[in-house]
Amino acid sequence: MRVPLLLAVLLSALLALPGISGAQAPPSATSEPRAVEVDVQVTDAGTAVSQDDASRLGLGAADGGVWLQPPVLSSDSPAAWPEGLVGAPGEVKLELVVDEQGAVTEVKVVEAPPEARLTEAALKAAPGLRFSPAKLGDRAVSVRLPFVYRFEPPAALAFTDARLTGEVRARGTRRPLADAALFLDGSTEPATLVDAQGRFTLEVAPGTHRLEVRAPGHKSATFEETLSSGQSIEVVYRLQPGMVNPYETVVRDDRPRTEVTRITLHEQELREVPGTQGDPFKVIMLMPGVASVASGLGYPVVRGGQPASTGYFLDGVRVPMLYHLLLGPAVIHPDFIDTIDFHPGTPPVQYGRLMGGAVEGRLSKPREDRLHVTAYADLVNSGGFIEYPFESTGTSVTVAGRYSYMGLLIPVAYAIFNNEEEHRLHAGFWDYQVRVEQKVGQGRLRVFALGSSDDVGEGAGNYEGGVGGTVTSAFHRVDLRGTHPLAGGEGELGFTVGLDEMGVEGEQMMVNERLPSRPLEVVTVGKYGLNQVSFAARAGWKRPVGESLELHVGGDVEHRRVATDMSGTARPPGWRPTDEAHPLKKPSSLGTLAGAFAAVTWRPSERWVVLPGARVDSYHLVPGITHVSVEPRVSVRHTLTEAVTLKGGGGVYRQAPTILLHLPAVDAAGLRYGLQEGAQFDVGAEWKVAEGLELSGDVFYNPLWRTVEFDVKSVLENRQRRGLLREDPAASGYTYGLDLMVRHPLSRHWFGWATYSFVQSKRHKRFPRYADNATVEGMAEADLPFAFEQAHVVNAAISYKLGDNWTLGTVVHFNTGRPESGEISSVTQREGMTPDKYRVWVREDADRVDRLRPFFRVDFRAAKSWAMEDFNLEAYLDILNLSLQQEVFAYEYTRQNGKLKRESIGVPVVVPLLGLKGSY
Repeated sequence: MRVPLLLAVLLSALLALPGISGAQAPPSATSEPRAVEVDVQVTDAGTAVSQDDASRLGLGAADGGVWLQPPVLSSDSPAAWPEGLVGAPGEVKLELVVDEQGAVTEVKVVEAPPEARLTEAALKAAPGLRFSPAKLGDRAVSVRLPFVYRFEPPAALAFTDARLTGEVRARGTRRPLADAALFLDGSTEPATLVDAQGRFTLEVAPGTHRLEVRAPGHKSATFEETLSSGQSIEVVYRLQPGMVNPYETVVRDDRPRTEVTRITLHEQELREVPGTQGDPFKVIMLMPGVASVASGLGYPVVRGGQPASTGYFLDGVRVPMLYHLLLGPAVIHPDFIDTIDFHPGTPPVQYGRLMGGAVEGRLSKPREDRLHVTAYADLVNSGGFIEYPFESTGTSVTVAGRYSYMGLLIPVAYAIFNNEEEHRLHAGFWDYQVRVEQKVGQGRLRVFALGSSDDVGEGAGNYEGGVGGTVTSAFHRVDLRGTHPLAGGEGELGFTVGLDEMGVEGEQMMVNERLPSRPLEVVTVGKYGLNQVSFAARAGWKRPVGESLELHVGGDVEHRRVATDMSGTARPPGWRPTDEAHPLKKPSSLGTLAGAFAAVTWRPSERWVVLPGARVDSYHLVPGITHVSVEPRVSVRHTLTEAVTLKGGGGVYRQAPTILLHLPAVDAAGLRYGLQEGAQFDVGAEWKVAEGLELSGDVFYNPLWRTVEFDVKSVLENRQRRGLLREDPAASGYTYGLDLMVRHPLSRHWFGWATYSFVQSKRHKRFPRYADNATVEGMAEADLPFAFEQAHVVNAAISYKLGDNWTLGTVVHFNTGRPESGEISSVTQREGMTPDKYRVWVREDADRVDRLRPFFRVDFRAAKSWAMEDFNLEAYLDILNLSLQQEVFAYEYTRQNGKLKRESIGVPVVVPLLGLKGSY
């Protein structure tokens, strides 16, 4: 049959003039001709080139004027209706390039119908069209023009009385199933396939029809539809997934591996690990090279260093405190985190001003398809996450937050188990995150705000003289970040404003002489606070240079203004009211930290990757204290075979003095004691044993030339003395050890890993020796075990997806005890005797202290998921320390009835979380 076709009216066209190079530079005999395209204007008088374009092209009256004679179709090329296709009429709009001979040399689809076979037929037929050449004056020229093929089906194949259109989506997630197929009335061949958005159109005869919908990974479903003559209906078919949130194999390490040691965690590896409360960052506690301060606390001790020596980052923004107090989760909602990179040693040059490892959470990219909402509630806290894209403006808005009701539950539990009301424990936390991201050309602009607040303490009790206290901590960050292609690479610019607050408030129950009806009242007797305001900026740029080189440069600067506030009656001796300060108006400490780095990734061959780099940092404390640090670093990776990779590297690292946990002002004010200095060296190998099974090992040695590591007690005592420390706090030391990890990443319904770490962390110190009568008999020096040293740590984690959408998982953890040196625990005591034969406890010499008892625990998680019509629902039970093991934190040394007695201090820390989570 003949298919009608239409030559569209030339409302606009493009003129191509081969060999014309413009009036200002006419072509010479040796110049290459080139095509110049200009717009054509349609007027009542005809089709013309504008006067400006005509002048630019050197066209005048001598060339026949500026009028264009459009081409005329001289030879048709009909497009046949595709054989066997059942459907409705359709149009294919094309753009043709017709050359000076009238032949079609280029065909472009402007608008295509849903049925792809119509487009194929039009593209096949169009090159056969022939036209009379277009002319500009007396010169033949090539032109672009629109052209339309209109298709009409044969009568036998035209079912235009009823039409079924719709979408195929997954139940629960509402995700379009782009690989679905529809089978009509029991046919073994698909009646139609869906497009990339899961949409389909199907022409059917009037009546009742059965449609079976199939898609890989989903249960097939049959739907029945009844259509009358002339009716058109739209449907949405939802298929039940074979498994809700399956453990799919993910593309890991999509960024080229250049670091010596980097462990990257994805998806359920971050959110379904038993004992972590679904918190991505707590999974770090189960990585190789990581020990803990106490079971359940989220403060990693990386390779034997202080927790404060490890840096935490969110997309390049350093976060002062990553975890809530006590057993709380991290301060950012889990749904904000896409992946986590963990560098236990030798971090790259972009991570500066730290002596230990680095943890970077990478924020998830805003989803641009539809509204996303998640909400959960368990026995400790509740949280929500909302993300909405504005397609018309290219804007995405995300809001998340959590609130803990531990403050309501802890007093009740304390009263039940202790059967008393004299003391009331209380604790609570909340956090928030807001992100607004906007597309700007080829780049993006993002505003990200987050904040956190914690408080924990004990009430004063209901008796005169009762005392209590509360520790509060809070921080807020607002970060503006822009990324955009720049000079052949990718550029980034960011600016961050921060507020940090830490406070200790003491209270006492006192007699109320004003109100006899209320004889007792709680009075705040002392308040000590640290407040810090910071302003930071950062910039970075990365681009490839040739085929084997990539350059990465960047820098940052941060200005910190700190104030120390103390009020109440319980002030240390010598405190003057005039010492009150404000971080902006009257700062008690001013510090500026700045750094710059450069690194080159060099691939001399397919098997070698070499990454040399260096960073320079400046630490400045007013008045007049400045330290400059130059830190060269290098890493090398060699692919020995397809399965085995060797790696190694080292570098210099420096950091301001640290304390156990983050405290505002310590990094800046501590600069008066100088910098900590050391190096990190690491060699290892990675072996892909089989598909889905990986083994890695690292041997490391970190010489510590100078350390300044405070504990909380020494900081408070120094503040009371209102002066410098009585002795130089600097020490030296070293750390060495071995990390091993075997891992099965996400795939085949399960994931898991097992790790073993051996660490020796020493500090060279001078210490007193005590006689049996508790007097000091001399001084000595030795390499002492560091307070956080746990020689052996073993972890094993596994999670498995069972049938009917059940998930079961367990974690096994073992560690040897820390030294009982008195820095974060008790001090080992030995039996002694006074001259009058009185038995007493005597402090043991620092090089002979015991260790706390080893600890073993088992965690457990069970979850059940349901795919509802438009959302997923999950119920879960997560138990930290299902084994009910008691961890010893210290020992108490007492004397009872003339006998010396040592008792362990510790309780079984068991955290059972029963919760419910919904995702829309």
